[in-house]
Amino acid sequence: MHTTLTAHVGSDVLIKPSPVAMVWQGVGLPHQAMAVPGVTLGAGDVLVEVELATVCGSDVHTVLGHRNATTPLVFGHEQVGRVVVVGGPVTAVDGTVLVAGMRVVWSVIVSCGSCDRCVAGLEQKCRRLAKYGHDRVHRGWELSGGFATHVEVLEGTPIVIVGETPPAEVFAPASCATATAIAALDAAVESTARPLAGQAVFVTGAGMLGLTVAAIAADAGARVVVCDPDPGRRALSLQFGAIAAVDSADAISAAKLAAEVDGFPIAIEMSGAGSAVEAAIGSLGVGGAAILVGSVFPGVPLTIDAEQIVRNLLQVRGVHNYRAEHLSRAVDFLTGAWRRHPFAELVGATFPLADVDAALDLAASGAHPRVALRP
Repeated sequence: MHTTLTAHVGSDVLIKPSPVAMVWQGVGLPHQAMAVPGVTLGAGDVLVEVELATVCGSDVHTVLGHRNATTPLVFGHEQVGRVVVVGGPVTAVDGTVLVAGMRVVWSVIVSCGSCDRCVAGLEQKCRRLAKYGHDRVHRGWELSGGFATHVEVLEGTPIVIVGETPPAEVFAPASCATATAIAALDAAVESTARPLAGQAVFVTGAGMLGLTVAAIAADAGARVVVCDPDPGRRALSLQFGAIAAVDSADAISAAKLAAEVDGFPIAIEMSGAGSAVEAAIGSLGVGGAAILVGSVFPGVPLTIDAEQIVRNLLQVRGVHNYRAEHLSRAVDFLTGAWRRHPFAELVGATFPLADVDAALDLAASGAHPRVALRP
C-alpha cells in the first residue's frame, strides 16, 4: 500500500510521497503519470487511499473510442480504499461518522441533491452531476478517478463502509457492477409488481454485470437462464446461480425450455449487443419487462416488434447508474455472498498502477470479467 504522511494547513492536505494519478490523453495515446502533491479538501470532502481498482467495460469502451469523453481524464470508478483525511464531519450512508483508516467504497456519481431531477429521485441524472472516472481533470479535482494512488471523494458522494474480511477483488466492483445489478433487478421487480422469488429471469451477457445479476436473482429464489456466445462464460454462469446457460443461436427457445416457461416475465440485457437487446425483448411473455443496462455506447439500429410490445403488455425500461441505497445493498450482498459465489476469482489479473495501458489491453481482450490495478 502507498505510504502516506499528511500535514494540515487549514483545509489543505500535503502528502508525501505525492499521490499519483494516471491520466489518459485520448484514443491511441499512452497514459501519463501526474503527481498531485497537495489537495484542498472542502468541509464535506474525503481523501481516500486506493487499495484496488478494477477496470470496468465502460473504461475500455472509452479507450477504444466507442464512446465520447473529454480529456485529460483519470479513469476508474470501481475501487475500494481507506480513508486518509476527512475535511470535516462526514457520514457514511448508514450514518456512521467517517474517520481515518476506515475501508470504504463510494458511488460513481455525486449529485447536488436539490435540482428537479434529484428531488424527483433521479439523482443519478442530476443537472450538475459529477462522475468519478468520467469527468475531465481540472484544477482542484485532479484526483478524480480510481486509477490513482488516492481519490478526492467530493461532498455529497454516497460512501459505504465495508468489512475487512472480503478481499478487495470482491468489493472494488461494488461501485459500478454490483450496485447497477441491484438497480436493474429493482427495476424488474417494480415493472412486474412481483418479487424475484419463483420468477424466471433471462439474462443476456455473462460478463461481470450479467454474472452478478444471476447471483443476486438466484439467491433471491429466481430461476435464472443466462445467454452468452462464449462457452467459458456460459460455464462460469452456472457457478453464479444460473440453472442453465445457452448460446446466442436459438437462445430464446432453449432458454424458455430450460426455465419451463412460455415466455419470461423478466429479461435483463447486460451486453449492449443489438442482437441481445432484440433477444431480451423477444423472450418476454405477457406482462413481461425487459431491463436494458448494457447499451451505454452507440449501437446498430434495432428491429423491434411494436405490435408484440402492445399486444403482450410489455415494458422496456432503461437503467443507468444507481442511487445510494443500491450501493449500500450491493455491499451487503457481497459481504454475504462472496463465499457462495466465486466473486474474487472474476478478477483475472492485477497490474501495478504504472502498467494501466497493459491492464486496459487485457481487459479489452475479454479474457477476464475484470482486470485490476493495485497502486
